Formats: sequence, C-alpha cells, structure tokens
Amino acid sequence: MPTRAILRTTATAGTLMLLTLAAAQAATPTQLTIYRSDSPALYASTADGDVDAGYAVVHERRALELAAGVHDVTLAGMPTRIDTEALSLGLPDGAGSVLSQRVLLAHGADATLAALLGQQVEVLGSGGESLAKGTLLRTGQGLLVHDDAGRSTLVTQYAAVRSTDADVPSGLRLDLRIDAARTGPVTASLSYPTAGLGWRAAYVGTLSPGAACHMQFASSASIANRSGRDWQGLRLTLIAGEPNMAKSSAPRPMMARAFAAEAKMADLPEQASLADYRSYTLPAPVDLPNDSVSQVPLYATRTIDCERTALYSVGSPGYRPPQPVLNPDFTPNDGSEITSMLALKAFDSLPAGYLRVLSADRSGTLQFIGEGRINDTPKGSQAAITLGTAFDLRATRERTKFEVDAPAHRMDEAFRIRLSNAGDTARMVTVREYPQRWRQWTLTSSSSKPSTQNPDLLEFRVNVPANGEATLDYALRYQWTAAEQPR
Repeated sequence: MPTRAILRTTATAGTLMLLTLAAAQAATPTQLTIYRSDSPALYASTADGDVDAGYAVVHERRALELAAGVHDVTLAGMPTRIDTEALSLGLPDGAGSVLSQRVLLAHGADATLAALLGQQVEVLGSGGESLAKGTLLRTGQGLLVHDDAGRSTLVTQYAAVRSTDADVPSGLRLDLRIDAARTGPVTASLSYPTAGLGWRAAYVGTLSPGAACHMQFASSASIANRSGRDWQGLRLTLIAGEPNMAKSSAPRPMMARAFAAEAKMADLPEQASLADYRSYTLPAPVDLPNDSVSQVPLYATRTIDCERTALYSVGSPGYRPPQPVLNPDFTPNDGSEITSMLALKAFDSLPAGYLRVLSADRSGTLQFIGEGRINDTPKGSQAAITLGTAFDLRATRERTKFEVDAPAHRMDEAFRIRLSNAGDTARMVTVREYPQRWRQWTLTSSSSKPSTQNPDLLEFRVNVPANGEATLDYALRYQWTAAEQPR
C-alpha cells in the first residue's frame, strides 16, 4: 500500500481563497464569437483531443466570492488553446483590482484535476479508502482539499479522485491575485480568444429533373468545437470574412445534409455588417459539446436557378510571357477531358463553404454527383464549382497552322478542336482558351462566333449532338513591336 502524507492546516482568507463557485457562470449567458476556418482537423470525424486551429472570442461571466485585501483566486474550465496575452478579467467598479494573472498549462491527468478546482471531491487510496473529502483548492505537488470542518488536507499520494458534482468543467485554469475592496460575491467579466473553434458554411444543392437547371438549395453552418471545453447555453455569433491574424502564436483560423424540417424565419440567424465582414447571430442559445461538429440553418431552404456547363479549357488564366513565344512546339496545358461545371447567382450573401450537389437517378434515389468550394459571395454575384469530369464527353486539339513573320512582328496560329459526345442527349460544350503566346492578339477567323472575347479570354459555345461529334476551327494572329522582338 502506498504511503500517504496528510497535512492539516486552517485556511487563511488573506492567503488562500476558497472558491466553491469558481467555475460557475452568472445568469448572463456566455457570448461566443466564432470566425470561419477551413482546417480539416476541426471537422474530422475522429476525436483526437483539442486542435490548434480556428479562432473564437469568448465573453463570459464568472461568479467570484472575494475577501477584503490581497488574496489568490482560481478559475477553472478554461479552454486548452487560449491566447494567453489577450486574456482579460474585469471586476465591477469599486470591487477591487487584478494584480496579476497566470494561466497554468496543464496536460493529461493534470488538466482533468485542474478542471476540478473549486468542486466537491473525494480523494481515494489504492484500497478504495477515503483519504480526504471536501472542496479541491489546489493541484500540482499534492491535492489540497478543504473540508466542512474548516480544515485543509494535503494528499501527496493517492489512487483516484472522485467528483461529487454532476457537471465537471473541462480545460485549463487561471490563477489570479486580486486586491478586493470588500468581502462578498461579485460577478466578473472574463474575455479571451481561443483556438479549437471554427465554422464554415455547408450547402446542399438537389437538382430538379428536366432540361432546365433548377435546384433546391439548403444552407447551414457547420460549427466545430475541439477547444478542450464543453460550452452550454451560448449566445453565438458567426463571422464571415477573413480578418488578419498577425501573431503566429495566436489561434488559427460532418458531412453536410439538408434539414428534415423547413427552418422558420424565427429560427434563422440575424445577419448584419461588421466592419468589412458579415455577422450571423443565432436567435436562441446553443450547446457546443467538446469534440463535436454541430449544424444550424443559415437561410431557409429555397429553389433557385442554376447553370450547368461542360467546359474544355486550354491555357491558364493570368499567365503573361516576358516576350512573344515563337517556339512552334509550345503547347499550353490541355487534355482530352471535359469538366462539368455548376454556376448559381447568390440570392443573399453566401459565406465561404462547400456545396454538395445531388441528383436523382432513374429510381428516384438521390445520388452524389460532385462537391466544390464556394468562396465568400456577395448577394447578386455568381458562384461556380467544378462537379467533376464528364464521362461521355471528350475533346482533341490539333494545330492546323503556324507561321512566324519576324520582320513584320507577326505570328499566325490556327487550331481544330473535335468534340465527341457518347451520351443519349445533345450537350453544349464551352471551349475556353487563354491565348498565351503574347498579350497582343486578334481572332482572324472561326467556324463559330465567340460567346466571349476580351484581352485575356476567348470562348466558344459548341452544340455537340447525341452520339455524335462537332468541330470548331479558329485562327489567331499575334503582333508585337520592334522593342518587344525576341532575341
């Protein structure tokens, strides 16, 4: 049997303050503001402990029992990834002042014990015997327990600690040295940023049957909590946008599903502007258990118009060669695959997130057909994602002409693109080229009129019949000045 050392003393109010309500919150609910994060670790389906990603700001109330004069106070239930430099505790006017504060960065079993500070516990020996029972005042080099008789017991060797409270706060602890003006209860304001919390939008689009593109659009917020702490009864605000995080040490910023029941307007977040960002304040208190991903509706589900596009793209947007490219073998990136695209017009401000698209098969069963990221999209703007590679569509590109007239500072190039469709329905294919031999170019001929033409882009829309082919021919002329002539 392990030995035990028991130290019996009387607690002195001026040096050690008993906090039976250290982790208790006042009636005012905790205010939590969560910023958007795409960290995969936050939304992973495995719970591997707290995560150093995401960013949130906490504003909570803590009930303290103070004694007049200088004394120490401990607050338990702190998240494990707080920004220690930005933590602030404020006392009511006239109650006193905080002389110093210290966050104890406990790990493993020490973190669990730190969470029990201020709670009723029973310390057990290896044989199950009770070594001490009362309020846990201190952990570290032994456990200091204050009993109902006013005595304190320091237990240095023990087998287990049993909590008699139903709710045990999780996380780190905050030690404060306070100079209180008077004895009595006060409600303190505690604010701090923390990692381990993040959110992003989750969208589900269900395509309607028929040739026209319509889809039922469901939108929700996925909220991840890997902070090392449970949160109950929160007043929650979500921030859409990307504030700059200057400190490298600061916190860094479940499959989506449609809601079974239609969200009522009263159940939806209240949207507002916040400086250069947008905020979504939830209408009712929410719980965020540790190691969880929760979903709440952002907008009411609605049917919206969309556009399906089969895209064959050549070249890369934004590429600018330093001089005209005269090499006849120069070939921008291309291939035979044609991608399936989906575009929509934002009916309201859409925060960044992922759109999962479903379509019914012949039996009416909804099947997944692609997923893509939507960036922050203001109301009325276009959003587009790539669904995948079109199975029945293929393309080949052949250069049919290439001539360089160096004295005239001119180069001519022509192409033939063959499009094939093995499907049972006709398809419209968008051919998109970014001319990349030089920045000055003109379209000299084409078998189809371009649908878009600007200094950076040339685009055609070609109808390809079912089980058939279509051909597109076009020619470009590049020109440059004598000063731009390649050497």
